[in-house]
Parts: sequence; C-alpha cells; structure tokens
Amino acid sequence: MNPGHDHTMWYGMLGPVVVQNGQDSLDLGPRQRRLLLIRLLIEDGRPVSLTELRHSLWEDDQPAAAVSSIRAHISRLRSVLDPDRKGRSSVLASEAAGYALCVPREARDTTAFETHVVRARDALAREQLPLARTEIDTALGLWRGPALGEAAEYPFAMRESARLNAARQDARELLTTILIRQGDLVPAVNVAEQLTVSAPLREVSWSLLMRALYAAGRPVEALRQYDRFRTMLGRDLGLDPSPGLRDLHLAILRHDTASLGIPRPPRPSTTLPGVPPVVRAPFVGRAEQTAQLDALLRDAADGHARWAVVSGEPGSGKTRLLDEFAAQADEAGFAVARASGGYALSGSSNVALRCPITQLADGLRRPAPGTATQDRPPGDEVLTALVQEVTRVPTLCVVDNLDWAAPEVHAQLRRLARLLRDVPVVVVCALRDTESTPVSGLLAELARLDTCWLRLEALTSGDVAEILAARGEGASPAESQALYRRSEGNPFVLNELLKLPPRQRTGPCARVPDAVRRIVQARLAQLPAPARTMLTYAAADGGRLDIGLLADVQGLTHRRLLRLVDDSVARRLVVWHADPEVRAGGHYRLPDLVHDVLLGALTTSSRQLLHSEIARALTGRSDAEPGRLDDHLRAAGPMAPAATCSQPGRSLPDHEH
Repeated sequence: MNPGHDHTMWYGMLGPVVVQNGQDSLDLGPRQRRLLLIRLLIEDGRPVSLTELRHSLWEDDQPAAAVSSIRAHISRLRSVLDPDRKGRSSVLASEAAGYALCVPREARDTTAFETHVVRARDALAREQLPLARTEIDTALGLWRGPALGEAAEYPFAMRESARLNAARQDARELLTTILIRQGDLVPAVNVAEQLTVSAPLREVSWSLLMRALYAAGRPVEALRQYDRFRTMLGRDLGLDPSPGLRDLHLAILRHDTASLGIPRPPRPSTTLPGVPPVVRAPFVGRAEQTAQLDALLRDAADGHARWAVVSGEPGSGKTRLLDEFAAQADEAGFAVARASGGYALSGSSNVALRCPITQLADGLRRPAPGTATQDRPPGDEVLTALVQEVTRVPTLCVVDNLDWAAPEVHAQLRRLARLLRDVPVVVVCALRDTESTPVSGLLAELARLDTCWLRLEALTSGDVAEILAARGEGASPAESQALYRRSEGNPFVLNELLKLPPRQRTGPCARVPDAVRRIVQARLAQLPAPARTMLTYAAADGGRLDIGLLADVQGLTHRRLLRLVDDSVARRLVVWHADPEVRAGGHYRLPDLVHDVLLGALTTSSRQLLHSEIARALTGRSDAEPGRLDDHLRAAGPMAPAATCSQPGRSLPDHEH
C-alpha cells in the first residue's frame, strides 16, 4: 500500500482492514476488534451506540459480557490508533450517543481511490490517454481484495461493501475503455472478460467485451459473446438486451466502424516471412482413445453409422484429439465437416449467424465456383440436405463445444441420430460434462445407439516425461514429476508451462503463465467472498487446507467451511490429495498454480496479516506440526502477535531479537 498523503495514520478498507503508521502496519488484534474498527470506519465519524455495536458484532447471539468486551476492544484500539494521547482520545471518542472514530477522509484509501478515478475520467475526456491510464492504474492498485475483507458478509457492512465493489467495477470498466482507446487490445479483452465473470448481468461490461474483441480483429467472438449474454438475460431475468446493445450488435454485423468508433480490424496475416513455424506439442497419453476412434472409422467404411462422445474438463485436449482424428479420417478418404456448438458467422457476403447443423451441411456441399453459400435456418431442409450429403461418401462430422449449443441444436442432433442408420458416417460430439442437464436428452438418445464414450483424464507423470523426451529435453525423473505436479496433468496447462524457459517452469524461480493466471483469476472471481478468503489463508499456510484452523480464523462452523471447500473443488481450485499409506486418508490442497496466483495477488502487509492470524489460531494447539507456528511468526514480521511470541520457552523470530 502506498498512502501518498501527509497524515501519519493511513486506513485501508479496500481489502482486509489495515492501519499503517508511516510504513509500519499496526497490530489490530483479534477478529472481533477488527470488525469493531470496520463498523466505526463505515460511519465516517458518526457515533455508534453500544446497542448497535452489540447487534453488529453478534446479532442475536450476544454473549453476557458483550458490553465489557466492546469497551475492552475500544480501549485497545485507542492505544493502537492514538498512542500519544493525553487524556481523552481525539481519534476514538466517547460521546453520549456512543463511540465515534474521527479519521480525516484524506487518510482513507477509499478517498484516494475515488480521487484517482475522477482524475482518470477527466483525463480521458481531455484525450490525455497516458495520464488517464496512470491515474486508473493507481486507483485500482490500491485494492488488495474484496472491500472490507472479512466483514463483507456481515449485515452492517453489506451496503458499503456493495458500494465499494460497484465502484471498483466502474473503475475496471473505465480501464477497459482507456485500453481500447490506446489500442492495447489484449489486456483490454482480458479485463473485459474478467468483468463479465464478476458481474455476469451487467450490460456495460458485455458491451466493452464486444468492442474489445471487434477491435482486436475477432468479430465472430464478439457476436458469440452477445449471444451468450442475450441467452443468459432471457433465462435468468426474462429480459432482452437494451436497444443500445442491440445497436452495437448490429454495428458489428455490418462492420459499421463509424458507429463503433474504432478502426475496422485488419485481416490476419497468413504468412510471416522469416519466422519459423510453431511446433505442436507431441500427441501422447491418448493411445486408447485414438484406437477406439480408429475402430469407428473402420465400421463406417463398412457402411455402419457410428457416434462418439468425447468429454473432459477444460484444457484436457478434446479439440486436439478431434484435430488428430479429423486428419486421420481425411487421409483415409473420408469427407470431413466440422462445426462448433456456439454460433459461427457464415462465409457469404451477407453476414448471418449459422447453427452447427447448417455448418455441417455447408461444409459438405460442393457449390459451383463463384456460387455463394446460402444461409439457412436449422430446419427440416437443412437436416435433409445434411443426410443426403453424408450418404454419398464415407463422412466424419465433428461438433465441438456442444455445451454451448442451444436446445434446438440438441433436438436436431437427436433427429439426425434417428435418421442415420446404415450409412457410412461417424459423428463425434465433444463437451465438458456428460452430466449436464441441457444435454441429457441427446445423450440418452445416443446411449441407445452403441455410442462410444471417451472420457479424457489427466495425463500421467509418464506422459509428461514422454513429451519432454520428444521435445529433446533431457529432463530428470524428478523434473518430470515436478512439472506433472505443477500442471496437474492438464494438457493445456502443461503446454503453457512448456512455453516458459525450463528454469521458470518449476522450483524457486517458477512463474505462472499469463493464460493460466487469467483462467484461475476468473474462477476465483466466481466464488463467494468467504471461499476466496479461505483459499487465501490456505495459500499463506503452504497450500494445505487445515479445516480446523481455517474454521477458527474465519469464525465459521466446520459444516459451513466444508460447503465452501466443495464449491472450490467444483471449480477445480482445490484438489483432494490421497494418502497412499492410510486407507481413505488424505487432505485437501491447493494446486501449485492456484497457490501461486493467490499469493502473487497479495501485498507484503496483507501476507503479514494472514500469517499473524494463522499464528494466533495455532497458539496452544497440541496437534500443530513442529516449527509451523515459528514459521508463521517469522513470516508475520512486525505483525507477529506479541502475546504468542512471549510465551515461556518460545524463542522469538529473528526480527524481534
């Protein structure tokens, strides 16, 4: 945190609450005392009665000694926030109406944030883009996590937390606008994608994403994002996009750059003289699936229609498997047509959206030279045309990203499955989750057709070693195992790690690839604030989820905490690590890359606060691992709790000698 003001004390609310005296972070004490401080800060100098404070901290479950506890916390806060006082405190005052925390607005990070945002807007209005970028980066750099940290879920803090988080969303949208205006389009797309994840029903964020994608030369994706938002809005709220967003959609369809206010994106270059071709990663670990698909080609060549469903989590290599299979089918003399479950643009001069069935039919037709492809809806004529095409020659039809397809596409594929019987065709559908409700009807239909089900699991450590050997890298078994653990066997993550220099893939100099970082950040943004807090504590504790410890530091029951763990597991942010020596034994842990992303987002003072809280919770635990408490005390730096350090027989961390 960089206060940048003349006041001695600096109060931070844009994340876990912190108070700095110069460059030193003050020890604010246990959780209830910090909550009390936040409660008073929110009131901005207005007094809060004891009755209100009791209700804010404990609601209807107030202890008998609630009043004396509050007064004790007030006394301790005064000694920390106003150490040089003589007589009555001018910082934390006691009045007839209650207690009031008198902090100048200029001493709050919330005021600094709002000031920098206003300056950024003014600079943008004056076309001073570099200054606008500097101001908005400074504003967003003040944030250390969700507003008000651990207090965000308390009723007394919800209104202020929502206000601050909405202001942060506004600021990030302003950053996206500035990035688009500067032509810095890759980060503009990244920020806009994160905005749509954190506020999925906020239309402005989707508008910025569409503009950024179009400016980056990706109009098809811009249109796809509009379709996603329109579908979600209708499903969740029963509404249509606003006229403004519909006009933006139409402008992208027409390439109306005047309405968009950005230059028309250039066509991507097809050749790069002097640049060596990109070498694809070796295709390993999928021999069983490849053999099963080979058998389907042989059956189709004998005149039998066959279906296959390929499933696997994101990054598991579904598209790569389909690429290899399509190339093999082409070599075997099959006609190959591919489609995406999401809508795609047609190739005709009249821009229109096409469904996967239309994509397959048009991909197999052989129009005369100079004849334009006709854009057709996914009706009976298109289905009939597709059936006619696949009966002429042995054919492979591939539908990727079936999860994104509309319900009417599933219905068309079910009809196609009934029509294609004794014809030389293989139809392969790829999706993430075969348990998904929207595709259950289609998959039930396919289950009656002797469908081949291919689930892509994670690569093994042997697969990783084979890939490294094929790349000509003389990696030791230990290095291969470390890379396997860091990638969790996910082919996409592994491929991103292999783009880094060897010394930056694992070990003390390891980095998180940018693409992986963005994905992890997007998944974290989908979690509720208590779950993100839980994972951040776990990252500070080395990555292992100590359920008892986490419940203590967050003030949650084990049942509530385990629900947060389940939510994190579902988003692949936490994994179960089995203990081979104990039957059904093991523990939850953070994947290495998730651990690094969480720690990398913290400032030094935030890390010290986390270690301090963990040290407090470990104090007196008989099951604590040797040296674990001392490690956290050292990592807490000046925030190390004094009471813990002064226990008889305990040596102080180095910084306290």
